[in-house]
Amino acid sequence: MDKKGYVYLMSSNSNTVIYTGVTSGLQKRIYQHKEKLIEGFTKKYNITKLVYYEEFEDIKSAIEREKQIKGGSRQDKVDLIKRINPEFKDLYYDL
Repeated sequence: MDKKGYVYLMSSNSNTVIYTGVTSGLQKRIYQHKEKLIEGFTKKYNITKLVYYEEFEDIKSAIEREKQIKGGSRQDKVDLIKRINPEFKDLYYDL
């Protein structure tokens, strides 16, 4: 049985930077970003707010969707977020 997959978008507190990622364990992965346990982009740019996510039946589908989102413009990402989270609230605490 395949694990579920998730595509997620995170932002900085000022919403100036948006990060797109994929994982099979959303809550754990966002915790790692928030606590800066992972070296890289999110730690460097202080990206700590989960502002959008989608759930998929398998990780392969999530990876395909991640590529689609990453291929879009910043405005496409902002529009996607605003459809479900117009105030860019941190959704992590609702998981």
